[in-house]
Amino acid sequence: DAKHLVPNKMRDFFCTINLDQEEVFRTQVVEKSLSPYFGEEFYFEIPRTFQWLSFYIYDKSVLQKDLRVGKVSIKKEDLCNYTGKENWFMLQPVDSNSEVQGKVHLELKLNELITDNGSVCQQLVVHIKECHGLPLINGQNCDPYATVSLMGPSRNDQKKTKVKKKTSNPQFNETFYFEVTRSSSYTKKSQFQVEEEDIEKLEVRVDLWNNGNLVQDVFLGEIKVPVKVLRNDSFQAWYLLQPRENGNKSSKTDDLGSLRLNICYTEDCVLPSDYYASLRNLLLKSSDVQPISASAAYILSEVCRDKYDAVLPLVRLLLHHHKLVPFVAAVAELDLKDTQEANTVFRGNSLATRCVDEMMKIVGKHYLKVTLKPVIDEICESPKPCEIDPIKLREGDNVEINMENLRYYVDKVFREIVRSSISCPTLMCDVFYSLRHLAAKRFPNDPHVQYSAVSSFVFLRFFAVAVVSPHTFHLRPHHPDAQTSRTLTLISKAIQTLGSWGSLTKSKLSSFKETFMCEFFKTFQEEKFTESVKKFLDDVSSTESKEPSGLSEPVHLKEGEMYKRAQGRTRIGKKNFKKRWFCLTSREFTYHKQQDKEPIFTIPIKNILAVEKLDESSFNKKNMFQVLHGEKPLYIQANNCVEASEWIEALCRVTRCNQKRLSFYHPSAFLNGNWLCCKATIENTVGCARCTADVPADTQIEIDGDRETERIYSLFTINMSKLQKLEEACGSIAVYQGPRKEPDDYSNFTIEDSVATFHTLKQIIDIVEKLNESHEKYRKKRSSSAKYGSE
Repeated sequence: DAKHLVPNKMRDFFCTINLDQEEVFRTQVVEKSLSPYFGEEFYFEIPRTFQWLSFYIYDKSVLQKDLRVGKVSIKKEDLCNYTGKENWFMLQPVDSNSEVQGKVHLELKLNELITDNGSVCQQLVVHIKECHGLPLINGQNCDPYATVSLMGPSRNDQKKTKVKKKTSNPQFNETFYFEVTRSSSYTKKSQFQVEEEDIEKLEVRVDLWNNGNLVQDVFLGEIKVPVKVLRNDSFQAWYLLQPRENGNKSSKTDDLGSLRLNICYTEDCVLPSDYYASLRNLLLKSSDVQPISASAAYILSEVCRDKYDAVLPLVRLLLHHHKLVPFVAAVAELDLKDTQEANTVFRGNSLATRCVDEMMKIVGKHYLKVTLKPVIDEICESPKPCEIDPIKLREGDNVEINMENLRYYVDKVFREIVRSSISCPTLMCDVFYSLRHLAAKRFPNDPHVQYSAVSSFVFLRFFAVAVVSPHTFHLRPHHPDAQTSRTLTLISKAIQTLGSWGSLTKSKLSSFKETFMCEFFKTFQEEKFTESVKKFLDDVSSTESKEPSGLSEPVHLKEGEMYKRAQGRTRIGKKNFKKRWFCLTSREFTYHKQQDKEPIFTIPIKNILAVEKLDESSFNKKNMFQVLHGEKPLYIQANNCVEASEWIEALCRVTRCNQKRLSFYHPSAFLNGNWLCCKATIENTVGCARCTADVPADTQIEIDGDRETERIYSLFTINMSKLQKLEEACGSIAVYQGPRKEPDDYSNFTIEDSVATFHTLKQIIDIVEKLNESHEKYRKKRSSSAKYGSE
């Protein structure tokens, strides 16, 4: 959220998230506010290098261009200082001289030349080769050129490259020569006025500009290299473009307002897979360790300050290697040992409940979409008044009509859920089966506990949470407005109650804090609701195989607006690309003139042969990819690099089992009678580049096991002091059979078997120390190969 924004009057604001100058996400517009609450979460993989993560606040305008009020820019190297916690940032003014991105490739060299009279002078050679990743200007590729200057206390020699048209990756390949020093015997006709130039004070400056033709040129960034670092050496490197130092330094930054952000940023250096074998094997055998509290996975959750930090990579790693179900069963059994009452089963935030929560988010996202998305869309797009709290009713509201509307929505959501058991992923069913039987074993005299053990997850922690926060589960693109959010909250409360086995009793109704909810639930006193819940819970906690119905609806995977190139038409400038609405389901890939319109073009999923990136040089457009099918390739331009990466990933996953997938493709387009990549003149000739590696076989889960193991290694490294102290505590208990050492520090830790825990801890510490050595070797190797000014 933001507060105290300017101008000091109610306006409509929205916020964008940018990698350097590329917008990757945008919030909804919050109307008529000076302190807008956005409440939106965005999770994404960063597919390219970047310097700044920036957040821009815009004042929405209907007739004119949206006005940028201010920004928060965080340097990549500083993100770790803010990760995992909320921070208020003062908005800074938006200055065109500081809005830069991209890099430039230079080769610099100092030559010594002998003049006609025998004296020696030095010459600087600057070879500007190319640039990469320059920003879009007004949504289009820029027309860049570079100026190369030799700067000193008493000189400013400047030269200029040619303008390159419509490209963000210009190839300049131009060389410039500058006199650096000269003999005092030179005549006064020399280009600079001093007899001796101090090489210590000279620097090369390269400025990138967008040629504005009839309007002012736009600054794209600069780099500076001191000449003294060259000496008599020659080297080349990539340099990240920097903002101009003399930009707008307004002193009125306090007047722009502030923005509150919660950023979680991780960056891992993943080594080859063999390096992680020991740690991976130790983690994967956790479910076999007796007791489970002595396992590496359990110890990881114990030493991390926030269990969530440990749960996410741990669950993904165990999922990837099909070891999650036995591990969840083991930690759930430990959890149940400390549970004294049947009605509190799996209600806390233990390792077991967090593992199941994370598993449901990963495995169940498509299940949620096919079950809830249609009804959530209806509620958000055509909302009916549903407020039944007398205190919150507005003048003119009819509580009876509102109650009917709410009942209609609750019935519809409930009906979709209890009919969805056939779509519940097998892995979720296996976990629910284990939890159900463990709970029944722990409380054999309670007939309802086997149901409440499952409903506490599938209703309370899965469906009810998704209903109240549909944007978090990608069921809606944005946080719903206040009225719709209130409606979803009431529906979520109803679903929680209906899903709680044994909750539809008078004693339970009397426990409602809100009288109006108690009155509302009196209309649900029907046996069919409890029977429906029971049947649903029986179905989703069964290990029987489910045969997919041939009439089942296709799973909706992704949709959004992009640009596609007209197929089979003559290329006529920009008109060749048209904005379309794209939709991907488990059956077909379609595009439409507008959302909710009939498809103009349909590609059955089984007909897709490959999905690959397309070289920018094909059409001088960024973020392009191609879908190869039976006819001509479909060329598509996404709105940013993150969106392009997500579409390619989604299409690759859903087509992974296609029988006729290609092994080779053309990375560029077929234009003017030949392929731009290999110059072949036959359009249907075999591709000249190998297709990207096969994607994992699971359409729902794409996990990099090595990356997750690296993340776990990082967590162990951060908490090494805790591991060592825990090792000392286990040793003390094992040797002296006395009280734990430093009980105040370790009273919250579970040490059931000090010998087994000590043995696992020693293995973890040894493995981490070996990985530390491998990482240090890599860092030294990388550091020794880096050059001055390079990225």
